[in-house]
Amino acid sequence: MPVEQIKLSRAGTGLRAWDREQAWPGYTLFAPYQSRDTTVYLIDLDGTPVHTWRMPYPAQYGRLTERGTLLYNGKTPGEPHSFLSDKPYKIGAILEADWSGRVLWEVRHRDHHHDGILLQNGNVMLLTLTKLPRQLVSKIKGGMPGTEHNGDMYGDHLVEMTTDGRMLREYRLWEQLDPETDRITAIQEPRDVWSNGNGLAELPNGDIVVSFRTISTIAVVDRQTGTIVWKLGAPPLCGQHAPTPLANGNLLVFDNGPHRLDHPIPFSRVIEVDPKTKKIIWEYRERRESDFFSPRISNAQRLPNGNTLVCEGDFGRLFEVTAEGELVWEYVNPYFGGAPTNNRVFRAYRCSVEEIARARATGHAP
Repeated sequence: MPVEQIKLSRAGTGLRAWDREQAWPGYTLFAPYQSRDTTVYLIDLDGTPVHTWRMPYPAQYGRLTERGTLLYNGKTPGEPHSFLSDKPYKIGAILEADWSGRVLWEVRHRDHHHDGILLQNGNVMLLTLTKLPRQLVSKIKGGMPGTEHNGDMYGDHLVEMTTDGRMLREYRLWEQLDPETDRITAIQEPRDVWSNGNGLAELPNGDIVVSFRTISTIAVVDRQTGTIVWKLGAPPLCGQHAPTPLANGNLLVFDNGPHRLDHPIPFSRVIEVDPKTKKIIWEYRERRESDFFSPRISNAQRLPNGNTLVCEGDFGRLFEVTAEGELVWEYVNPYFGGAPTNNRVFRAYRCSVEEIARARATGHAP
């Protein structure tokens, strides 16, 4: 009998573990990443799908808004002569949908990549890329020489737009970075994109937290001035994703760790950072560090009972740990798409029973 050739399938997909006493009750929302599938899945704790949304585009990721609708970053078709066309992190559209999948509004931007968020004021903030001035390219340190895109490099800026598509403000983040000190941290990294932002979040005061993967840096952007007012770089960070503000004022970060400057081997961890001191006050990593590793994508979410939901994105592994690091729930995405070995998940979120009740009220399932 032929042997299953996909390692993850041999190891098992779907629900792998569940401690009913310690896992936080609710539902987990995720979408296959880099897949032809346009489905967003909502599963209960035993891994059974209880609802799905069919979206107009393949997923970057989706999450519920405070009012119960689905906010969705979707990958639009590539455009001719666009630098982003063949990049795996291209997005192109952000939209809001009700429980039935009916699109309430949609905003497109051809240079939209990695992330887009809904702001407290009702607008959206998008990560976009722009071509850098040629005179700046030669000053940017790090990465593999000669790997620029036809001699050019691209940099991040933020675009704030209304949900009817009007552009309100741009923040040229690359102007706030220093080409000497904000260097590309991996010598094997291509030099086509300088900072490669991969995550956004809004702070209670309206400022924006941005994660820059290739320079292994998290920054806070003042919304009023557009200036960077706080930064944390490498070490301790390395290729991190999804900075998430916590109620206590700290930041929860998925620190991917593909090429650490302060450790000889690659490994991933989830850390909680106090912005005032820049100290790590909580950390989750595996006892054998190589057992937990996602070189790209991924996120973490602090749950109301103090547990943390972790998305080990490259392997489609979603799991929950206690504050002491004990695993209490584990699920592996069984939906493979795109390539036969791809069950990646960009991000995942746990939703409460109350949140799902609110979501159901936004529409009627088909």
